[in-house]
Amino acid sequence: MIAHLPPPSRAGFTLIELVISAALAAMILVSAYLCLSSAIASRKLIEPRVDVLQSARVAMAILTADLRAACPLAKDFQFLGMNRKLGAVSADNLDFATHHYTPRQAREGDYCQISVFLEKDPRSGQYVLWRRRNPIIAPDPLSGGTREELARGLRGVQFEYYDGFDWYDTWGEIPGGSKPKSSLRDSSNLTGMPEAVRITLAFDTPSTAKAATPPNSTRLEPPLVFRTVVRLNLAASSLPGEAGNAGASAPAPSGNGVN
Repeated sequence: MIAHLPPPSRAGFTLIELVISAALAAMILVSAYLCLSSAIASRKLIEPRVDVLQSARVAMAILTADLRAACPLAKDFQFLGMNRKLGAVSADNLDFATHHYTPRQAREGDYCQISVFLEKDPRSGQYVLWRRRNPIIAPDPLSGGTREELARGLRGVQFEYYDGFDWYDTWGEIPGGSKPKSSLRDSSNLTGMPEAVRITLAFDTPSTAKAATPPNSTRLEPPLVFRTVVRLNLAASSLPGEAGNAGASAPAPSGNGVN
């Protein structure tokens, strides 16, 4: 007897099914690649800005703590703020003393002379914000001590001073000395200590922060600007006869960000 074998199975994928499957797989791979590429690009864009934000936050915190405990710098000039420029860059100077200091060596107290200034790094071409500190009372309160870097990659720094009624671009003057009156206002420089200081720090955008800037180049990208207002808590007590009458001073400057 002859056995009849079943016909061979023809189960499988047709050409159309294979083409559709390959197209769907290609679309999924392309979509995954685009998502991954977008995530990497976003990370490269955000991380440098996070670094700038952190640098600005640290610099603002240091300056705010020093200014809140600011006290007279010297007998003839208690507080000095000079409006100046380095080329086209705003580079204001600030000189004062503060009680925000922890003694570390002999002959030191909580009194410290401070200078804040902007300087260009000749090697990288970036502008660096420096703080000079001298915890030992020196004959020249504008020199001596050591300096430390607060932030780099700045495009400018500006300090403004509040006397209880108005804001000024400069403050104080060395009697017969080398600090000129450079206020942009018509009024003369003020004496004593201001009630508040407004700090403005402008940082290079991350795309231009790593490269040296040619002298005559034009930056197209706007800077990242950070601003705060700091009240000088000891300003009223530094005035003659005002130690017990601090409540009679003018109201605080209005606006958000007053510290």
